[in-house]
Amino acid sequence: MTAPRRQPQRLPLKVRYFRTADQIPGIPRDAAENLDLVSQKYAFRANDYYLDLIDWNDPDDPIRRLVIPDAAELEDWGMLDASDEAANTVVQGVQHKYGDTALVLTAATCASYCRYCFRKRLFMRHNEEVARDLSPAFAYVAHHREITDILLTGGDPLVLSTDRLSPIVKRFAAMPHVGTIRIGSKIPAFNPQRIVDDEDLHDLIEETVAAGTAVYLMAHFDHPRELTEMAQNAIWAVQDAGAHVVNQCPLIRGVNDDDMVLTELFETATALGMPQYYLFQGRPTAGNAPFEVPLVESFEIFDRARRRCSGLSRRVRFAMSHASGKIEVVGVNEQHIFLRYHRAKDPDLESRVIVCKRDDEAYWFDDLEAVG
Repeated sequence: MTAPRRQPQRLPLKVRYFRTADQIPGIPRDAAENLDLVSQKYAFRANDYYLDLIDWNDPDDPIRRLVIPDAAELEDWGMLDASDEAANTVVQGVQHKYGDTALVLTAATCASYCRYCFRKRLFMRHNEEVARDLSPAFAYVAHHREITDILLTGGDPLVLSTDRLSPIVKRFAAMPHVGTIRIGSKIPAFNPQRIVDDEDLHDLIEETVAAGTAVYLMAHFDHPRELTEMAQNAIWAVQDAGAHVVNQCPLIRGVNDDDMVLTELFETATALGMPQYYLFQGRPTAGNAPFEVPLVESFEIFDRARRRCSGLSRRVRFAMSHASGKIEVVGVNEQHIFLRYHRAKDPDLESRVIVCKRDDEAYWFDDLEAVG
């Protein structure tokens, strides 16, 4: 259930960020040991607001699982660029996979690091995918007038101050062929006060929308417990400024691999005016072994959750962000898995239906065998 809507809450408290176990009060010894071990390879960062949501007495607490490293992350499994994003990079910091959409990497950090992140390579040493100078990105989009949709991502664009974010948004919005700017962010979950307190951000959204460019906040809530009163106020603040808000997240072992949890997430998001856009199958990314769920099991959890929801919450699609496109899983029976290209890198594959043999051990499209 959502809190009664009211004026956005503002508190004087500022969050504190932590990168090592010895900075976190009350962390259990096993969690601290895993954090120190794993963070030598995969980055760790969290803040006191988000860590305060953890029940440290529960070793299976879903919020703990989202940000506190697990020793199993060091298993040899997956690859760093599981969807071959490198193949879509057209200039530094820009991916152009689908004709009408350009993805722009605007930041090389996040407020906290999700343990299942599919772009954890960005937070490793010597990575240069994120451009410090976005001039080539602006030039590329200006030249490619088929691009109508800009997705600002990273990292997290909202780790940038609004002073730094504003010229990026305004530059793209000024291009007459750009009709939509999306901001992909988990800040509403990790540090909602950054949104609630920032009048300049509200003004930026309001001015962009008033000038004729739609703004979408692509929020990233993985579990209903992240939807705190402050998080709800953050959502309402950007909505009041004129932005549309939707939610998307992957299905994660030990976090939301439960149809009752997903039902609550979908319906609460809908009640907030933030409908679930995608539920993703986790990508086979290096370090993500403890968080992955086999594809058939994932679909069955998703399907049970969706069937419990009211109509407005049933719009969510379950999909894989594969190298070849967004592949929606539309059904499973005793012999087959039925899939459809919702978006395709090759336009000839758009909307193509694929039938594969059912394989309960498969995690990804590449693991499946097509029929016919």
